[in-house]
This record gives sequence, structure tokens and C-alpha cells, in this order.
Amino acid sequence: MGYINAFIVGGFICLLGQLLMDATRLTPAHVLVIFVTAGVILTALGVYEPLVRIGGAGATIPLPGFGYSLAKGAMNGVKENGLMGAFIGGVQATAGGITAAIVFGYIMSIIFDPKTKP
Repeated sequence: MGYINAFIVGGFICLLGQLLMDATRLTPAHVLVIFVTAGVILTALGVYEPLVRIGGAGATIPLPGFGYSLAKGAMNGVKENGLMGAFIGGVQATAGGITAAIVFGYIMSIIFDPKTKP
């Protein structure tokens, strides 16, 4: 059942992103910022945590999940280090994902010939 829940939650998040790009003039970069910011705000309001419990990886892998990880890291950082933890906690919580994105992006740029779209 966990796989089905992850598929439904993750699919719904992707559907929202696709609808935003198709129905509006928003670019993928705009949608990225909206989703990460929404993940942070929904986590701060306590709305995203139940979604993570239901959807598992379907809620934590897409872009709002990155915002969720940033917010949870910042909140935990504040508990451990006070105000300074708000600045370093989110980066510590997401360091693995950030590093993987940079490393794999660099490897792909070496393997393939990146071109900008006209």
C-alpha cells in the first residue's frame, strides 16, 4: 500500500507542476521556486508532515520535499543551536541532495553536449 500512496501523492504533485506550466506562462524555474517555497511554508504550518506520513517518498522526493527538508532542518537547528541554527540547519539537512545535484549535473555536462534551447 505504501507504493500506491507514494505513487498517488508524487503523481499529484507532478500533475500540479505540469498544470502550472501548461495553464500559465510560468517557466520551470518559476515552478521550482514555487514548489520549494510551498514545501517550506506548508511544513511550517504543519500541513506537509501528515502528507509525508501518508505518501512517504512520493512527498519527500519532489521539489516540495526539498522545501520540507530545509524547513525541518532549520527547525531542528534552532532547537540545537539557537538562532544560528536557523541558518545552518537547513543546509546541513539537505547537504547530501545538494552535493548529489552538483556532482551528477557536472558528470552529465561532461558526458553530453549541453545546449541552450532557442
